[in-house]
Amino acid sequence: MAKVMIYPANYESVRQAVDRAFELFPLAFHGKKVLIKPNVLRASKPEEGIATHPAVLRAVVEKVESMRPASIVVGDNPGIFGYGANEECFKKTGLMEAAKGYYQNIGNDSQKVDFNPDFMPAVSLSRAVVEADLVISLPKFKTHGLTVITGAIKNSYGLLPGAQKAKLHKAAGCAERFHELIVDVFRLRIPDLFLLDAVVGMEGNGPACPDLRNIGLVLASDNGVALDAVMATMMGCEPGRLRFLQKAKEVGLGDYDLATVELIGELRQLPDFKLPPLGGEVVLRNEIMQTFLQSRTILRPQADPELCTECGTCIDQCPMSALSMNDHLPQVDADTCITCFCCQEICPEKAMTLK
Repeated sequence: MAKVMIYPANYESVRQAVDRAFELFPLAFHGKKVLIKPNVLRASKPEEGIATHPAVLRAVVEKVESMRPASIVVGDNPGIFGYGANEECFKKTGLMEAAKGYYQNIGNDSQKVDFNPDFMPAVSLSRAVVEADLVISLPKFKTHGLTVITGAIKNSYGLLPGAQKAKLHKAAGCAERFHELIVDVFRLRIPDLFLLDAVVGMEGNGPACPDLRNIGLVLASDNGVALDAVMATMMGCEPGRLRFLQKAKEVGLGDYDLATVELIGELRQLPDFKLPPLGGEVVLRNEIMQTFLQSRTILRPQADPELCTECGTCIDQCPMSALSMNDHLPQVDADTCITCFCCQEICPEKAMTLK
């Protein structure tokens, strides 16, 4: 039976919640490579409630440090508004300082992995994810215009670097298929532990709106389906109505029926919690958002001849082998490129731009 911890907390006392989570869901950290992934949608201030709060990240980093791992990496690939600005997003959110020197731009190095051909035959996954022995996911308690909630399962969408996330949005075509797609991404590397920042949550048309809600909790589990089911219930949303939870149950990742979940703490529904429409209309019928997504999917790398030194680093690091040297400049095969931004972020001369 899956377990979900519901623990009272504020940002000053969050370490107590983290300690309790590690007691309930023990992992063998000694000598292991650990990746800690907060939710960093875009550059925003901590008080905006858009990203995982730095106090939560710091408490988790300090706890993991005490467990004597071989290495710690803190990283995320920001959402569609944060492409190519990984460090800026971490600095403005306060997560850079909270990472205590363990931050890495995990979008700089990625690896091609097979994916569901109904959407894309392959995607680029951050190499730090592939090489980690243990992955700790730190989602934020928020609503989402397309998936209704963005918690444990949706947080794994940030394991994909760059604009391929926007391409997958478009490949899905409808809300139901996008729900199924995020489960496929989640399955690429299921995190070992989830700690959900619900000290301050977001309601309304998230994941980046001003409607914040003081909740005063940290939730934790080693099963993302169960955790998201508890989160949805707290919001007043029947978990079984969410297609991504249905799909996750169908493929054996867990159960959203709370009768199958052991609750450690008190589960209470938040009164008058504002949910977005359950059909994804907020995104799918928003012409501005659709135009923006299209603009992100047509970007392609281009080398500046004044800066490029022909070192070939971009070619070597391209996970899709979409770049080759031609007339002393790297050139891209537009049909192969998935716009993962690896070439731009890895170039030592900053010669690669996206146009």
